Amino acid sequence: MVLALIVCGAVLALVVFGLLGFGVRRRVIQRAGGTFDCSGRWTPPAPGQSSGKNWVYGVARYNGDRIEWFRVFSYLPKPRLSLERDLIEVRERRHPQGDEEVALLPGAIVLTCRHDGSDLELGMSEDALTGFLAWLEAAPPGRRVNVA
Repeated sequence: MVLALIVCGAVLALVVFGLLGFGVRRRVIQRAGGTFDCSGRWTPPAPGQSSGKNWVYGVARYNGDRIEWFRVFSYLPKPRLSLERDLIEVRERRHPQGDEEVALLPGAIVLTCRHDGSDLELGMSEDALTGFLAWLEAAPPGRRVNVA
């Protein structure tokens, strides 16, 4: 009986510390400022596949001429993806379709982009979208910017 209580207590402590780790990591990412909730999908769905598949919740952070994207449910301190402003080409913006409405945060807008030859989709709120597009358009003189 005592052993079972010790095991349960240890499992509960691990769960609490794990959740605390997510919160601390997010605070560290947000400390630099310029962050917004941004879901990402790096592989668009194949024809006939559910449109709600492969979305990953994330937090994006502006860092100079880059957007750094971090997974929400990860302990890694470094970004999973870094998008260079010069290489981002916005192709389309649309409202979520079908299963995407459940896979994305409420009120999200889907932005279809191309970055350095790879297609990707970003899901963000309208406010975050306005800031993202303004950041793209505010590129220094002489830089190529393509915003749909």
